[in-house]
Amino acid sequence: MNCNHFPAERDSYKTCVSRVPIFNHLSPEEMQKIVQSARPRTYSKGEIIFQPGDLAEKLLIIHKGRVKIYRISELGKEQLLRILEPGDFMGDLSLFTNEVAANFAEAMVNTEICAIHRSDMQELLVTHPNISLKILEELGRRLNEAEKTIEMLSLQDAEKRVASYLNELVKEETRDKPINIVLPMSKKDLSSLIGISQETLSRRLSTFQDRGWISLNGQRNITILNIDALRDTL
Repeated sequence: MNCNHFPAERDSYKTCVSRVPIFNHLSPEEMQKIVQSARPRTYSKGEIIFQPGDLAEKLLIIHKGRVKIYRISELGKEQLLRILEPGDFMGDLSLFTNEVAANFAEAMVNTEICAIHRSDMQELLVTHPNISLKILEELGRRLNEAEKTIEMLSLQDAEKRVASYLNELVKEETRDKPINIVLPMSKKDLSSLIGISQETLSRRLSTFQDRGWISLNGQRNITILNIDALRDTL
């Protein structure tokens, strides 16, 4: 891990901090205070950012790159929990508790992060309680996503899991036209996220294509041809 400054120095910090929804309501002066507290960290692809047992004492904001959060089962199998993109943050529980990290965080590509120490964030929360509310909103959203994932893993078979995930990627309702979507992760990571093997994922996608529901275009590009048929499986 390299702690050298980002190329654009403080302008880069400001861009990093302003990406995060919990800060976007602050005034320029208030934002500047956060920028002054931010410290840059860079990670190479595959580098571990934190792991179970590490002391969680910083709010980490993704500036560039992509990070996956996962845990390892007793059998040594990786279970993907979520993928973070620029503007997302992690380490938020460190703001309220003294617990250590429970999961792994790994850079999926070369990644730049802004780190804000817990003491700086706690001081900010005291003077700007709206930030606390926005953090709680984000935690609520993540809890809702976790509940959906638990429901999917416990109640849905492989076909329904794949159909449900594709449906979640559909942003627009265009029933008379094909819908183009791009998988935001590799099939290996996607299969880990929805709790099936990579081979099962590939077979289900091929089955959907044979039925005329989708068209596979390369590794990640998918065209939804019959969204109603996919939803009827749920």
